Amino acid sequence: MPTNRLVEEGQVETYGSVLFDAALATGGQDEVLEVRDQMEQILSILRSDMDLAMALANPDYTPEQRKTLAEGVFAGCVEPLRVVLAVMAERGNAPLLKRVYEAYNNQLESQLGICVVDVTTVVPLDDNLRHIISTKAEADLGKKVVLREHIDKSILGGIIMSTNGKRIDASMKTQLANARNVLCDTSDGGEC
Repeated sequence: MPTNRLVEEGQVETYGSVLFDAALATGGQDEVLEVRDQMEQILSILRSDMDLAMALANPDYTPEQRKTLAEGVFAGCVEPLRVVLAVMAERGNAPLLKRVYEAYNNQLESQLGICVVDVTTVVPLDDNLRHIISTKAEADLGKKVVLREHIDKSILGGIIMSTNGKRIDASMKTQLANARNVLCDTSDGGEC
């Protein structure tokens, strides 16, 4: 049965708002940020495990079966997130999770005035670099910034920063790939 876009948008906003309010009431800003991090991990898992993603919204399963599946799979999540995921699965709304994540991030910015900046490097940031990145990002964004640090050895060096769907990739891996493309484009018909 087709869903009215306005109804769906209302569902997304409601899930995001309820989740944000529950996380804030449960554990304050730390819990809000933990829920955000866990949602990000879940979205990554769902992108790589299509069977799970389809099962959470499968109309062939009863609502109770979808709810039980979600409760089992997400048992390790913080309570507000676990409860909302179970309700979404029960109602067949699991495919809305990416949009709920975006609505949740909007709540984070509008309610707490915080912008989360994901920073990926090869090695952990030291306090000085953490301070420089935070100060620069706060000046550029005009908001208080919370850094979420990630380590990824595959980028070889440099840094990747992202926030609000925008990404700055200054990793060695990307720079080497760009250099390779430039060399291939300027070569005399040689294969790369």
